Amino acid sequence: MIRQQYEEREKMFFSPFAALSSKSRGRAKPQDPCPVRTEFQRDRDRILHSKSFRRLKHKTQVFIAPEGDHYRTRMTHTLDVAQIARTISRALRLNEDLTEAIALGHDLGHTPFGHTGEMILDKITQNGFKHNIHSLRVVEVIEESGKGLNLTWEVRDGILNHTKSGTPSTLEGQVVSLSDRIAYINHDIDDAIRARVLTSEDIPSDCIEVLGKTHGERINCMIMDTIAESLNKPVIAMSAKIAEATECLRDFMFERVYLDSLAKTEEKKAMYVIRQLYEHFFEKPEFLPEEYLYFMEQYGKEQAVCDYIAGMTDRYAVRTFHDLFVPASWKQF
Repeated sequence: MIRQQYEEREKMFFSPFAALSSKSRGRAKPQDPCPVRTEFQRDRDRILHSKSFRRLKHKTQVFIAPEGDHYRTRMTHTLDVAQIARTISRALRLNEDLTEAIALGHDLGHTPFGHTGEMILDKITQNGFKHNIHSLRVVEVIEESGKGLNLTWEVRDGILNHTKSGTPSTLEGQVVSLSDRIAYINHDIDDAIRARVLTSEDIPSDCIEVLGKTHGERINCMIMDTIAESLNKPVIAMSAKIAEATECLRDFMFERVYLDSLAKTEEKKAMYVIRQLYEHFFEKPEFLPEEYLYFMEQYGKEQAVCDYIAGMTDRYAVRTFHDLFVPASWKQF
């Protein structure tokens, strides 16, 4: 079969540290193998065709409701991460299919309005909310009307542990975690300059000296350094010099953009929208869509309401808020 040919090529070509498709720890619900695709290719396709993935195109990356077509969304961020991660994995002879599957799925659990939505849901729910944990819940439980996508253990592990505090079990997962940081630091700078929140001159000079002056130079520097530092090693990392400059740039973005900037002035409104939606559906859960009524029976009211709101796009959350709380024009029937 074609799949078996792919699996044999992996054994011959991949690094000894790569995750082999044929050696996957498997799925929670065993399934017959595909005759054409490896297990990780199959996972990638399931994620790509999921409703949660399609909704990422209308979810905030950093700037809420920006005027302009060129600002990043959660989907374009995901594609950026996948491209960077694939480049690194290919150079290191790791499993590119596993890397891509983790990258495409890592942010499926993000809320409307980006980290603003995550922050307010974490604050108002008893059990808290973390997007990486919810991303895992999306693929294990919520997708396919409660059946989940039944992904392999390696992909689920990479999705859960992609955040800075996580420790992925595979090198492919580690590649995605680092690629996520490379992507968002650099494209968020690009968007901040486009929004005139920053200028190129604002970027710390010591970071520019190490990483490069332009968007492309900085990404290339980080990628090439990661490859050089990780080649034939059982861990994915940057050199101390590049890692320090990258962390400095990340700290700068938190100080100047992520936490307090003119472009973030809509955050309070976004938080208000999500809080009101949460309180409304918590008090009147009978108005939840049918599949979430099922989730309420299985996992409790708070979890079902949280699942529903977290799955909303920015525009759907605003439209639902408008329908519920803004008086409609009167007309005679």
